[in-house]
Amino acid sequence: MSPVETETDSLGSLEERIQQAIQLVARLRREREAAVAEAASAKAEAARLAAEMKTLQAERKQVRARVEKLLGQIDQLSAG
Repeated sequence: MSPVETETDSLGSLEERIQQAIQLVARLRREREAAVAEAASAKAEAARLAAEMKTLQAERKQVRARVEKLLGQIDQLSAG
């Protein structure tokens, strides 16, 4: 193999490795963007669920107070 052919093969090999590296970087960037979007979506869902839980806890507290009030009225009827 002549020095020119060796250099050409080396250059071709280098080009191929560079192309593979470019493809890898592009794929990793796409995967990173997808992961960031998924994380943002999960964060938004967690915030929504936290707000819903807070609302449900407040409603539960109100229902409990109303039930206790009704039980108190029933106790008054029984005592009276």
